[in-house]
Amino acid sequence: MRKNFKIIFTTALISSLLTTSIMGSIFYFGFYNKTNKNYTPYQPISTNYTLTTSQNITNTNTGLTIPQIVKKVSPSIVAIRMSITIPNRINQVMSQNKSEGSGIIFDKNGYIMTNYHVVEYADPKNSYSKYTTLEVFLPDGRQAKGKFIGGDRKTDLAVIKVDLSDLPVAELGDSSSIEVGELAVAIGNPLGLDFAGSVTAGIISAVNRKVQIDDRTLNLIQTDAAINPGNSGGALVNSKGQVIGINTVKISSTGLEGLGFAIPINDAKPIIDQLVMFGYVKGRPFIGISGREITETIAKMYNIPQGVYIIGVTPNTGAYKAGIQAGDILIKLAGQEIKSLKDVDAVKSRYKAGDTVDAVIYRNGKKIALKLTFSEEK
Repeated sequence: MRKNFKIIFTTALISSLLTTSIMGSIFYFGFYNKTNKNYTPYQPISTNYTLTTSQNITNTNTGLTIPQIVKKVSPSIVAIRMSITIPNRINQVMSQNKSEGSGIIFDKNGYIMTNYHVVEYADPKNSYSKYTTLEVFLPDGRQAKGKFIGGDRKTDLAVIKVDLSDLPVAELGDSSSIEVGELAVAIGNPLGLDFAGSVTAGIISAVNRKVQIDDRTLNLIQTDAAINPGNSGGALVNSKGQVIGINTVKISSTGLEGLGFAIPINDAKPIIDQLVMFGYVKGRPFIGISGREITETIAKMYNIPQGVYIIGVTPNTGAYKAGIQAGDILIKLAGQEIKSLKDVDAVKSRYKAGDTVDAVIYRNGKKIALKLTFSEEK
């Protein structure tokens, strides 16, 4: 019976992967469908950069008008276009898909911060990266090819770089000092280049909002300044013309208006630092498995334990060195029963790279105890 389960499971998986691949190639916009295979961390072009903060720029203004804010900040807000061109077997274009977002120039050497979902297919970890190009459009009319420097899906932050001179640089503020009710101005490119440089204004509606996005929970600033598709990666600005947040998401539903959210700039700064210096966030634990959840129904049907069915193991990772194999079922990690991928992530969040935990897998009708040392996510 276990053999039948494996055949049926594998067949369903292959069918699912083929369908996902075909639909993704044609339609795109399938955010967060990742591969993590034989990845070599992207090396930043340079680590010689300076974050421009309110501490190293003199600003004597106690409050600017909205037009003054726009004149100060908008030159540093860029449009980003991500294009994916999929060739067929005879090297002709099979399909081409484009998406557009925003970014903030934060360093004179050409570094731009944005949301990871705006540029994720350019990440070398993504199987589509070799088909993906990034274009950056400045408000002054210049445009250049963007180079992916680093990205972090967990925080939805990324850094790209352009090779241009005389770049305007945004001033970064202090998001810990903002108060509910104060002015908030959003600058970006809603719906893409056709509406580049759009400005909306409102207030800070709330701080420290916990918002669930897919399998992650982000701590965000809430604003009623209009944020729409294409605004992602743009700036949320205070009355001094300082960037206090990176516009990220809007909650859309019938009867709901004015629910826009931004990543606080104080939360973003240390992540951006590491992305520039290393191309990834150091110290994050990594197991090195891809898997699917075995539900209670499937477990009963095939007389196997609930857990995470291992589809693949990344070479030279903690799972690989522990002896975990494709076809195993992970049923316990660090003393906690594993019934879903969220359970795995919950365990990981309590440890750092280099820590060792106990793991139990199910293989060929037997439970096997292993020692697993977390490698570093890159």
